[in-house]
Amino acid sequence: MTEFNNFFKSAFSVDNVIFGFDEGDLKVLLIKRGAEPFKGKWALPGDLVYPNEDLDAAAGRVLEELTGLREVYLEQVKAFGAVNRHPLGRVITVAYYSLIKINKYVVTPASFAQKAKWHSIAEVNDLAFDHNEILNACFDRLKQRVRTRPLGFELLPPKFTLTELQHLYEAILET
Repeated sequence: MTEFNNFFKSAFSVDNVIFGFDEGDLKVLLIKRGAEPFKGKWALPGDLVYPNEDLDAAAGRVLEELTGLREVYLEQVKAFGAVNRHPLGRVITVAYYSLIKINKYVVTPASFAQKAKWHSIAEVNDLAFDHNEILNACFDRLKQRVRTRPLGFELLPPKFTLTELQHLYEAILET
């Protein structure tokens, strides 16, 4: 029989997929990891959840540390809990995505990152951990949501053209 204390040997984290739109291209904000595991590899911004912290608060903290942003669109998508998803031990992560206006904010890498940079979503591959899977799940959710909610406005400047709006939706829906 498994000892009850063994159930409390898992860690929880949040990973944020931060989408932006620039020059007709849908982009995602990635960090270059500054520490092992996967030092020097591109990854989604994320962090462990503090013992006294709610999941949504942790996701907001990670977003704020990178962008200085508070109160932006942030949606919980899915939990990822494969036993071997993290090489240091059992880490269950909850994925979120957010939508920000790229040109409105200066991105600053958090303490755990060497660098933070926007990447075209079409060119992202070979991320650390299971972050490709997380990115794909969040992108799929965004595609679903833009069909029923006016989320595109979260990515566009206050004044935009119909052509810019069309390009945004074409980029998200891959049409």
